[in-house]
Amino acid sequence: MSTTTRFHSPLRTHRGRSFGLVAAVALASVAALIAADTQSAPAASPTADTAGPSLALDEEAITSQFEELAEGLMLPGAALLIRTPAGEVTATYGTTELGGETPVTLEDHVRVGSNTKTWTATAILQLVQEGKIALDDPVSVYRPDVPNGDNITIEELLNMTSGLFNYTETYYLNYEMDTDPQKVWNPEELVELGVGLPPDFAPGTNWHYSNTNYILLGLIAEQIEGKPLQQIFEERLFAPLGLTATSFPALDDSSIPAPYSRGYMYTDNVRTLATSVLPADLLAQAEAGTLLPNDQTDVNPSWAWAAGSGISTIRELATWVEAMGSGALLDDDLQQRRLSDVVVTANGDAAYGMGIAQFGSLYGHTGELPGYNSFMGYDPVNHVTVVVWTNLAPAANGKAPATTIARAFIENMYGLAVAPPHHEADGAH
Repeated sequence: MSTTTRFHSPLRTHRGRSFGLVAAVALASVAALIAADTQSAPAASPTADTAGPSLALDEEAITSQFEELAEGLMLPGAALLIRTPAGEVTATYGTTELGGETPVTLEDHVRVGSNTKTWTATAILQLVQEGKIALDDPVSVYRPDVPNGDNITIEELLNMTSGLFNYTETYYLNYEMDTDPQKVWNPEELVELGVGLPPDFAPGTNWHYSNTNYILLGLIAEQIEGKPLQQIFEERLFAPLGLTATSFPALDDSSIPAPYSRGYMYTDNVRTLATSVLPADLLAQAEAGTLLPNDQTDVNPSWAWAAGSGISTIRELATWVEAMGSGALLDDDLQQRRLSDVVVTANGDAAYGMGIAQFGSLYGHTGELPGYNSFMGYDPVNHVTVVVWTNLAPAANGKAPATTIARAFIENMYGLAVAPPHHEADGAH
């Protein structure tokens, strides 16, 4: 769709990145791994790499590189976990509060953004497995209010090919987040924002990261189960895996369980509509330490709901992504379909499937909302896990810092040499 069309409505704003929640560019910050790993067609079932990754873990070297990357991105704090059959290395950097004295720990809770989508998608796939819903069901069966819903399937919601407009790309939502950060958003209000604007394309003909899809999926899960999404996640996902530090907050809950790290962002949401890169003068001030990021910790995450309001810790993200990638949560056939249906999008921005992305040989997701960025990935063949979180998002240079750090370590282990995608290379969003 043309740029002119995208500016048709004052509510509708084209954004190279849908900041708020990680969108195409946040996936793109590691999507180049896919191209480097010869993934230019629908992804095949996972098989062992011919050479295999380098699994030796040099704790001193990993920690040194992690600290160098975190310092270069001007992060207040960050955490890293790498796990292979050779062992595990964890590292923390900085403090939980800008200018504070409390060091980051592995037990710190953070907002995990779009990693929440993996919970929503897995719950839906379990319902598919139980025969309560089908991937080829039209959305109109459950939500007759969705325009063209007869021609949009549940699978197209899951894999971002529905064409429904992404509500987090509207000026209205971003303005409200800046001016009323404690606003409690109702999921129906978010759906209305998304379906009330013209779609990006006809269902199934293209790919665009849209949080509207996942708000609808959360509502559909609640409709089928007859219980709140929070309870669905707890019963189906958190409790079976023993995830006691992972949570999905109520709509009116802006708190984060202790211990937690505060989250920061330069400028505000409206100003990131055009680009997340600071202008040269502000970037110079940030580098000099005279421009400090804003505290976003207590912004009510209800605007993200089933698409991104989850909370977790680095170890529990690792437990989760390993379970998701290994098939512990689905039967073999559906797990196989979930992984094999991950495809590189037409524009090469991401390799995405049913609530799961592929980064080289790793399967997982990325997550970002104001103040927090996280990456989780698991290689089910070589048993490699990489998880990173940062308490600044985006970085002053516009990059998604956790995915930038994760990419560096994945490159090292798999022997890849990856140039940054065009979004980051030229600074244009």
